[in-house]
Amino acid sequence: MNAAEQAAMARARDLGLRVLGTTSPNPPVGAVLLDAAGAVVGEGATSPPGGPHAEVHALAQAGERARGGTAVVTLEPCAHTGRTGPCADALIAAGVARVVVAVPEPTRLATGGADRLRRAGVDVELGAEQAAAAEGALAGWLTGVHEHRPQVVWKVATTLDGRVAAADGTSRWITGPEARAAVHQLRATCDAVLVGSGTALADDPQLTVRDAEGRTADRQPLRVVLDRRGRVPATARVHDAAARTLVSRAAGPAALLAELFDADVRRVLLEGGPTLAAAFLAAGLVDEAVVHVAPTLLGGGAAMVGGLGISTITDALHLQVTDVTRMGGDVQIRLRPTRHTGWTASTGGGS
Repeated sequence: MNAAEQAAMARARDLGLRVLGTTSPNPPVGAVLLDAAGAVVGEGATSPPGGPHAEVHALAQAGERARGGTAVVTLEPCAHTGRTGPCADALIAAGVARVVVAVPEPTRLATGGADRLRRAGVDVELGAEQAAAAEGALAGWLTGVHEHRPQVVWKVATTLDGRVAAADGTSRWITGPEARAAVHQLRATCDAVLVGSGTALADDPQLTVRDAEGRTADRQPLRVVLDRRGRVPATARVHDAAARTLVSRAAGPAALLAELFDADVRRVLLEGGPTLAAAFLAAGLVDEAVVHVAPTLLGGGAAMVGGLGISTITDALHLQVTDVTRMGGDVQIRLRPTRHTGWTASTGGGS
């Protein structure tokens, strides 16, 4: 890729992130149109299901300026007709001369776009900066394609000594306002927010997305409570009218994720307590961890994760730090498990 295409691909990845949580079960794709001189003339991202795809939005902005230009897309343009027409055909009809793609289409249903473009005389480059796109907005959708389950992001707020609640059970406001605001932003990127019955009973969370002024957002993720014994009362805040709620009696993490996948959920935020977190971690079903650490010591109380069945250091579950960010007086650490049973962008399969 030349410099203009590299900049366009970075922008396309950002566009995909901006619609993360709104497109499932479709992938959150970003697209940028460059004219023949390399100037940006259009851009777009995937609409909610039933709406135009990223390429169509970008082409509508570009108009005739797309002719002879380049389309830079995070996912290979589709070649099938679903609720909308094939994006490959739209690019051909617009007279685009070159298409640069990050992630090749992995599904049998939509594959063939690159071949169709090439047959029409369009120059196609596949796999451009593929890892960055696959590990970004497309990660949840790709997990669904390869593992037939949603991506799981585990979020936890903890003290410096790894406590999520004091000895008397109090746990609210471990972290400051900046970190709490970041949690709402994270929820907005997910299709569902999950807690267990213990958390629902102890904290009575509402699990909604709110803005900086505390106003409820228009779009809300599905609230999910794993409550096998029916302990959570109808008066709990997760049962209010602010968002949809699913109460599941699934037998375990894998069964719960299968239930959510069938409901078109592709990205789940796990906000449950230590027991639920341990169950997902032990099953190898956590894809990313977002840990908010407060510079506070409790010396007792509930640990951030329950028992994992690990008795020796050689069997420890290791995580790789991918980002560290200051949030007011707290620190956000993003991590990915390195001992994982699931699909990763680097391997393309189980390991």
